[in-house]
Amino acid sequence: MTPTRAEVRRRAARTDWTALAAGLDEHGSAPTEELLTPAECADLAALYEKPELFRTTVDLARHRFGSGEYHYFTHDLPAPVAALRAALYPRLLPVARDWAARLDRPAPWPDSLDEWLGRCHAAGQDRSAQILLSYGPGDWNALHRDVFGELVFPLQVVIALDAYGTDYTGGEFLMVEQRPRAQSRGTASVLRQGHGLVFTTRDRPLRTRRGWSAGAVRHGVSTVRSGRRRTLGLVFHDAA
Repeated sequence: MTPTRAEVRRRAARTDWTALAAGLDEHGSAPTEELLTPAECADLAALYEKPELFRTTVDLARHRFGSGEYHYFTHDLPAPVAALRAALYPRLLPVARDWAARLDRPAPWPDSLDEWLGRCHAAGQDRSAQILLSYGPGDWNALHRDVFGELVFPLQVVIALDAYGTDYTGGEFLMVEQRPRAQSRGTASVLRQGHGLVFTTRDRPLRTRRGWSAGAVRHGVSTVRSGRRRTLGLVFHDAA
């Protein structure tokens, strides 16, 4: 059964967003409460075999980005994907604006997701950036950033569609943060099925003795050891 937009909003509201913002400040990523049931996760994962839903497929090995592949959805998003994106954008917006203020940067994100996407399209970023990813044994994703043009929303969300330790092993979510005048810091996170992990798209504010500095961050996926690991990637800006 497909969750309604109202139900997705209710699930999003269960997350303690103040605590999540604090987690983002400390680690650069933070988990949500459950956003999708296991049955809904299975339904979304099954969409991977419906090519008519996607505008393109990326073969990671071909581009030397790792191993595995992912699909970019068309703008005609499945209802749960559109509902999740709409429910999460206003929850993440206060964090985005707070980070911009700390870094003395513009905060061009309006209250409405539709208005923000309209600005992306007017700037030539008019391709859907919502991703359905699939990894099998031996697959991995190199450290990277999902930046597709000048207009960037500083946070994004990955939702696990399979259960770690049951459906697959390995495949931890990786982040490496470049800290000002210091060695880089790496973290690994296990994704819980149906739960989101919010993480920084490009960089985030880090406090230094001279004030706030932008710490560059990249993310990736460790090698899957067994099974099938599928995730939904929600990006809040579109691609050029």
